[in-house]
Amino acid sequence: MTAWSELVSLVTDPLMQRALLAALLVGVTAPVIGTYLVQRKLALLGDGIGHVALTGVALGWLVGSLTGLAPDSLAIPGAVVAALVGAILIELVRERGRTTGDVALALLFYGGIAGGVLLISQAGGTSANLMGYLFGSISTVSWADLGLTVVLTVLVLVIGVGLRTALFAVSHDEEFARAAGLPVRALNLAIAVIAALTVTLAMRVVGLLLVSALMIVPVAVAQLVTASFRRTMTLAMVIGAVVCVGGLAITYWNDVSPGATIVVLAIGLYAATSIARPALARLRGGDTRAAHDPHPVQDDDVQLTLGGGR
Repeated sequence: MTAWSELVSLVTDPLMQRALLAALLVGVTAPVIGTYLVQRKLALLGDGIGHVALTGVALGWLVGSLTGLAPDSLAIPGAVVAALVGAILIELVRERGRTTGDVALALLFYGGIAGGVLLISQAGGTSANLMGYLFGSISTVSWADLGLTVVLTVLVLVIGVGLRTALFAVSHDEEFARAAGLPVRALNLAIAVIAALTVTLAMRVVGLLLVSALMIVPVAVAQLVTASFRRTMTLAMVIGAVVCVGGLAITYWNDVSPGATIVVLAIGLYAATSIARPALARLRGGDTRAAHDPHPVQDDDVQLTLGGGR
């Protein structure tokens, strides 16, 4: 079989069509929220929300079993609700300042995993069911799942890209944003909400334990070669799409985990870019020290007015 016929078989396989579309949507969307989390130094927030979403998956299984539905029919809706509640709670805890950010994340990690394991056993599920959600199971993506993925993608992009100016301002300097008259609490909650939606969106592709890597690593790669917030986000979205589709294509011909392959590709790209960055800087004739700072000039990133912006 030639390379062309292999490629045709890849894109004409109905299962791979659904999987590739889901991977493309997740790859474009996850780095959007990741850019804000890196700016706020909350790179592990996606991990915390992912653990809480596991409890939501188990609750969905339990409700599905009790109501006579298919056991996994309410798993994703349950994950969406639990992730939203967890993300909003951690934002409120962080805002009140009674618990430090790392302690709040630890509570999410341990509570989410423990709740998921306890509830899934009560619902008649097994550890194998949990593994599919923890590490991804893109081969099980149905057309209904793909439809929900499209809806969540639109929501995340409308909020994450449409409000980029205001969200950057509150992520960069919360006190300055408050002094400028921005609705800081509402914007912080908006970031928490799109983080929760992104986690549940990526759950089928890379799994709840690896979703944070897909949100953060493409941003880390983009920061090595860009010097503004807008360009970092744009390049990270491109990188996310490339590694997701490329990683999934690799798994079509090799029996390996899609989620793990995608994350390893992203980390390999980060390592290659780190090695090549000094040479790229010399080719551009720029100052390699400037490339260390992704946002060296704030005016290049954002205009602190709600109406204007990039």
